[in-house]
Amino acid sequence: MRKVIAYLAISADGFIARRNGAVDWLDRPRTAGDYGMGKFYRSIDTVLMGRKTWAMARRLGQPAYPGKMNYVFSRSPRRSPDPRITFVRLSVRAFLQGLRSQPGKHIWLVGGAQLFAAVLDAGQLDELIVHVVPCLIGKGIPLFASRHRDVALRLKGSRTFSDGVVRLHYAVPR
Repeated sequence: MRKVIAYLAISADGFIARRNGAVDWLDRPRTAGDYGMGKFYRSIDTVLMGRKTWAMARRLGQPAYPGKMNYVFSRSPRRSPDPRITFVRLSVRAFLQGLRSQPGKHIWLVGGAQLFAAVLDAGQLDELIVHVVPCLIGKGIPLFASRHRDVALRLKGSRTFSDGVVRLHYAVPR
């Protein structure tokens, strides 16, 4: 079965972006390569984004991931000016159950915090791969939007990179 995998970076103080959505703190010298992103990217054929994450990516010149099915979750009906983007208004659970039943590679949960929380709450997140970047940004958007939950993760592995980035790979019980 296809897995839904959150693969992302956070600051050492636990934020995925600044309050305004900026990720400028990720623009730093990368002396340790691509942190496994190339291999991961080849393992997926579908990406999921929240509307705010998509809007920020669009402003940064990356409205869609090339060669992948791109789905953007939005509460308001939208039509995409880009044929590579499909907007989704269905419940996260219903949409992902249908998507998982189709043949294909794994599914990348790109972000953001509201969508991460919704996917986790729907019991649809299989793995969480977090790259902790050695910087503190003070304030920002947390990895998961606030909810009342306790989720015990199972560590599948960890790796430290020469530039101080640490990758933590967790399985999420369903």
